[in-house]
Amino acid sequence: MTPLEQLRHLGNAQKASEMVSYHKLHRECLGVSNPQIDELVKKWRAECDVEARVAMADELWRTDVFEARISAAKLLVQARLRPSDESAWALISSWVPQFDGWAIADHAASAGSKRLVANPSRLDVVEGWTKSEHMWSRRAALVMTLPWSKLNHLTPEQNNARERILGWASSYVDDQEWFIQKAIAWWLRDLSKHDPSRVTAFLSEHRDRMKPFAVKIASKYLSQSMSFK
Repeated sequence: MTPLEQLRHLGNAQKASEMVSYHKLHRECLGVSNPQIDELVKKWRAECDVEARVAMADELWRTDVFEARISAAKLLVQARLRPSDESAWALISSWVPQFDGWAIADHAASAGSKRLVANPSRLDVVEGWTKSEHMWSRRAALVMTLPWSKLNHLTPEQNNARERILGWASSYVDDQEWFIQKAIAWWLRDLSKHDPSRVTAFLSEHRDRMKPFAVKIASKYLSQSMSFK
C-alpha cells in the first residue's frame, strides 16, 4: 500500500467528523490519531534514506489530506539529516505560503525549526516571511524560531539571532490578528524561563499595543514584581 493508503486504512469516520469540526477543516480528514501517525512515520523513516523521505513527504503533502500533511511534516522532524538537509529545508519552505490552520502549520514548524538550528543562516529566508501579507507565513517566522527562546549561555551569534527575532516580534505588536498575538506571547513566555529581564523590557516597551490576553500569557512565568497585568 502507498503511504496514503496506509493512512486511509486507519481512518475512522466518526473521529474524522469530530476533527473536521474541531479544526474547522476544509480539506479531507481521515480520522487518524497522532499516535497512529507516529507509528507509521517511524516505520517509514526506517525504510527510507533522506532523499526518499523528502520525496515521500512531498507526495503526502500534495494530496491535501489533513493527516497526510501532518505525516509529511513529521517525516522531516529530525535534528540531523545526512548527507544534506537542503532538499528538506527547500520543501518545508515551500509549504509555508500554503499554511491555513494551526495544526498543520505547527507540525511543519517543528520540522522547520530543526533545519534552522542546523543552519541559522536560513533566518535570512525566514525574515522575508515577516513582511508577507499571508498571516500564517508571518506567524511561522516566530513559531519556527522558538528554539532561540529556550537557550541558556548564548554565544554572540545566538544572542544576535535572538535579538533579531525579538525585532520581528516587536514589528508585529500592532497586528491585532489573534494568531499573531498568540505567537508573540508564546515566544515571550518561553523566553521568560531563560531571560526574564529581556521579556520584562519587551513588555515595558510594547505591552500597551498588545492584546491583554497576549500580555497575560507572555508574563505567566515572570515573578510578581516583573509581571504585567
